[in-house]
Amino acid sequence: MKIGVIAANGKAGKLITEEAINRGLDVTAIVRNENKTVATQSIIKDIFDLTTEDLTQFDVVVDAFGEIREDKLHLHQDSIQHLSDILSNTNTRLIIIGGAGSLYVDDQLENQLFDTPDFPEVFKPLAKSQGKALVDLRKRDDVRWTFISPAAEFIADGERTGEYILAGEVFTLNDKGESKISYADYAIALVDEATEGNHIQERISVLSK
Repeated sequence: MKIGVIAANGKAGKLITEEAINRGLDVTAIVRNENKTVATQSIIKDIFDLTTEDLTQFDVVVDAFGEIREDKLHLHQDSIQHLSDILSNTNTRLIIIGGAGSLYVDDQLENQLFDTPDFPEVFKPLAKSQGKALVDLRKRDDVRWTFISPAAEFIADGERTGEYILAGEVFTLNDKGESKISYADYAIALVDEATEGNHIQERISVLSK
């Protein structure tokens, strides 16, 4: 299996790249500047300069792009639209690292986590931007996309336990009443989905056991 990881130099991207390589997959880091990952192959391009020809060589493209500057949050929607456009009607899967804020808190899928009273105000712009990107993505029936939301507490330097819970659209807690996952365990879940999963045109979520 050939996998391309966009924004592979980022914290999540590096761990996903490493996880995939450790499983013997053929991994290419897609980065704007120097490749700083363990991948021996790279494409040095800005995400918005990527073409259909660049990406259709891969079975799976992982989008680990993220933006936290408030005046640049629109890049979540813009970048996913660009990737969707260039992968339209191809066999290449697009797996996107999403956010937890757009998860629903009811089985009717009417109320989202970022609209609940306890959701931190400081994270609302980012969460809503990622939520808008997902709304746009759901309109694409021409792209083999999967959107993977992490738990509410997404821990960059957290422990790699090797275990996780796979959930769906509804915000889920583990048996300890927690919603958390390390980047390392998220990487395991994402590579599992890339190699074994079939959640095409679906949003799924993952959390620690």
